[in-house]
Amino acid sequence: MPVVERNLVITNKVGLHARPARLLVQTAALFQSQILLQYGTQTVNAKSIVGVLRLGARCGSTIHLRAEGEDAEEAVRSIAELVQRNFDEAEETESQQGEENTTGVSSETLA
Repeated sequence: MPVVERNLVITNKVGLHARPARLLVQTAALFQSQILLQYGTQTVNAKSIVGVLRLGARCGSTIHLRAEGEDAEEAVRSIAELVQRNFDEAEETESQQGEENTTGVSSETLA
């Protein structure tokens, strides 16, 4: 069976907290491959929310992603893209700032 491995750097501000961990687990669950995450000395099943949260990976942490199975390449690519997009948190933060700004002045103008 194909095995695909890749190191990923967590760059979102709060690391693998509940929301990013949930998105990672949901993405991993889409694939048949066995998907493991390693951080430090811990290795966990990427399809387990408890396991992913237990890693405690913070911003700047490098995690090792390993997938084994027929769809391993696609699984690693999808999870890597999610991490590289910062779990879509930047977009969420920007939209929240826009909603919170009631002065009629754009957030960019205030910066």
